Amino acid sequence: MKQRYFLGLGGLVSLLIFWQIGSYWLAKTIPLANNLAPMATFDSLIWLISSGEIFPHLFASLQRIVIGLGSALLVGIPLGLALGFSKKLEMWCTPSFQLLRMVSPLSWMPIIVMLLGVGNLPIYFLLAFASIWSLIISTSVGVKSIDPQWLLLARSMSASKQETLCKIVVPAIASHVLTGLRVSMGIAWVILVPCEMLGVNEGLGYFILDTRDRLAYSELMAVVVVIGLIGWGLDSLIRLGLKGGK
Repeated sequence: MKQRYFLGLGGLVSLLIFWQIGSYWLAKTIPLANNLAPMATFDSLIWLISSGEIFPHLFASLQRIVIGLGSALLVGIPLGLALGFSKKLEMWCTPSFQLLRMVSPLSWMPIIVMLLGVGNLPIYFLLAFASIWSLIISTSVGVKSIDPQWLLLARSMSASKQETLCKIVVPAIASHVLTGLRVSMGIAWVILVPCEMLGVNEGLGYFILDTRDRLAYSELMAVVVVIGLIGWGLDSLIRLGLKGGK
């Protein structure tokens, strides 16, 4: 366990060293690149936190993630259950789902903006659309992995559908759903930033555009660091849930 943490820390230190070297060499031809260096970035990060300027943007982004992922969960898990229990429904839906899943969510942005306008609503839709497929697939796989003997035992004991779902199905698929949620979270967090560059005035993606327009590149890099840290933290929370489920 200690070796794992030391190796991880060593990797982060190496990343900082490469970051410093890269910004140093880049500054020889582009002096403005000095603002991209680690020290300038961390100074700006401390200022953004102490002044509170970053928090409205951070909370706006987290709210969008919660609503987008929550919508995907509400639709994706029931769909995954239905596909897992019905072979015919799976055969009917799989070609269409695979076709839609392979299209980048950002490709839909012009159409969604035309239909829903600018603001939060198209962002919620794109986040849900991007993250739903992993949830559907993982839930369906979880259902198929249930030992048929458990379902047969539930029927022999005259268990209701609700009892079978709560006592057998949900515990059996929990780890699969959390794995799908972890993948979905990563996808949603990655596409959130470009989505927030479109027609909103709050959010980490919007803040990146704002710092670029003000030529505040040290603040821009600080926001990039925040995006990475928050994404890492969200992923770690889900991994803790997976360990707890096991």
